[in-house]
Amino acid sequence: MAESDTSETTEDTSVNLRNSAFAAFIGWLIPGAGHLYQRRFGKAALYAICVFTTYFYGLSLGGGHVVYASWKAQDFRWQYVCQAGVGIPALPALIQSRRVMRGEDPLFADILAPPQQPVRPNDSDQLADWHLNYQWRFELGTLYTMIAGLMNILAVYDAYAGPFIAHALAAKGQREEEEQRESQSGKKGGA
Repeated sequence: MAESDTSETTEDTSVNLRNSAFAAFIGWLIPGAGHLYQRRFGKAALYAICVFTTYFYGLSLGGGHVVYASWKAQDFRWQYVCQAGVGIPALPALIQSRRVMRGEDPLFADILAPPQQPVRPNDSDQLADWHLNYQWRFELGTLYTMIAGLMNILAVYDAYAGPFIAHALAAKGQREEEEQRESQSGKKGGA
């Protein structure tokens, strides 16, 4: 095993995490890729299917407009921070945002592009039109894409730190308690 490899071992379970930092990075870029790299094929498929399905379903609910990056005071899109957890599928929103800020036309029609500026609160603008056209689907699509990003962050953590094995923690706690009792009884016997 290489020096950069890490393993989490219990009495009956061993998971080779390989290079866990690299696995976490590629797992963020492409959901499930970190687990695939670690040869944890079941988890790779589970995370990829769940994250991609949730993300693209949410994106389709809002007609491709629910994921966009905008940092302007009148349209600060804090939801994009969560959506960016999906990795590569959400990154074109940054390119779209940059193009719109420079006054260029967005690529891919206006999918993943911020609304045309200015966004005027309590007035009719492109963002208001999206809300009017998609109604509740715009908010639900935003929520689904945020959940997909947060789900992938949990998958990235799992690729980095390995699986949570409750019985291993319980066994470790019992061993520590026994060692503590033994050391305390040794102190009493020697005193």
